[in-house]
Amino acid sequence: MWSSLGSHQTIQKVGDILSNSSGIPMPHGGKLINRFTTKKRDIDEIFSIEVCTDLRNDIENIADGIFSPIEGFVGQDDFQGIVRNGRLKNGLAWTIPIMLDVDEITAKNMQDAREVGLRTGNDYFGVVRVEEVYSIDKLNVIKAIYHTDDLQHPGVNKMVRMKDRLIGGKIEVITRISQSPLRKHRMNPVETRSEIHRRGWKTVVGFQTRNVPHIVHEMLQKAALNVYDGLFISPLIGKKKPGDFKDEVILKSYDTLIENYFPKDRTMFVTLHTEMRYAGPKEAIHHAIMRKNFGCSHFIIGRDHAGVGDYYRPFASHEIFEDYPDLGIQPVFFPAFYYCRRCLSYANDRNCPHGPEFREELKGTKIRKMISSGVIPAEHFMRPEIANVILSYKDPFVG
Repeated sequence: MWSSLGSHQTIQKVGDILSNSSGIPMPHGGKLINRFTTKKRDIDEIFSIEVCTDLRNDIENIADGIFSPIEGFVGQDDFQGIVRNGRLKNGLAWTIPIMLDVDEITAKNMQDAREVGLRTGNDYFGVVRVEEVYSIDKLNVIKAIYHTDDLQHPGVNKMVRMKDRLIGGKIEVITRISQSPLRKHRMNPVETRSEIHRRGWKTVVGFQTRNVPHIVHEMLQKAALNVYDGLFISPLIGKKKPGDFKDEVILKSYDTLIENYFPKDRTMFVTLHTEMRYAGPKEAIHHAIMRKNFGCSHFIIGRDHAGVGDYYRPFASHEIFEDYPDLGIQPVFFPAFYYCRRCLSYANDRNCPHGPEFREELKGTKIRKMISSGVIPAEHFMRPEIANVILSYKDPFVG
């Protein structure tokens, strides 16, 4: 298993790593953002606010350049551009706003302080320089991002409960989140680009997932490996809705799959630490931008990417890319696959002549239902090693 480069290691040929001369795309917006500082700061002595672990992950993503070109929490003009057009005010593609919401009294105190400490509990880790305080029309924002105002949608439900004021301003991070088993595969874009450059890959295809791997996922990944130099498997580690697989189960499953079934010299396994928004097509663009910053030239978009329930058309996340020809990372679309009992293989409507009576569709909900019942999925659904990993957990699902 290939592991993360140590941050203390010297990154060679940084100019080549960040430029497209090596075959990998330029970072989104033209440069990787770095909002870490080595300046000594007594931030525990200034006015501070507490943020949750999920938001701290995103603050670190800003500082590491994973959200390039974002340098902090977006101001009102950028926010309105994202909501109305799916672009920042300068026209650059961006579909998911990164927000710091506070109540009115806290907002006033932050405005007065201007420079505000950020902490989780008593761990002071950074600052935000307050440039703007503004409010939003939540209903319009919700409909624009999620295409629904149904409170059963997890993204809608979260935004409805947000506080009334948003803060705009650049951030600086002084200390990183402590290492843990869930972060052993985390890397920043300078590190991933350095490794891609070292391996000599000219094309890299990214694969986003919030699930354990099943046979269709493996098939798509290996089909991509037939075309591109490297495969960048990138599971999302962070807050998910009840019923999704737990992060540790996803990590262990992919560790097992890659160890047994993938060529190590052509595979990178890098976790992305953020939360699922379940924003369907808007989130598909967001996921693609982050993988572009990591150095991917291509990005796999499957059926119902980042979807939940029946809120989005099955291929809405394919169609939205027509609005973003300037994205700078090439989407790779795959049709919906099913197992054909006549073909004795996975197929789709383009290459299989048999009727629906011979088809077995493989969906995450079906796999989860099997696992919940203690049933080991058939080998044409899931590798037995992966099923055994999942079943080794007493409760593999988010509660």
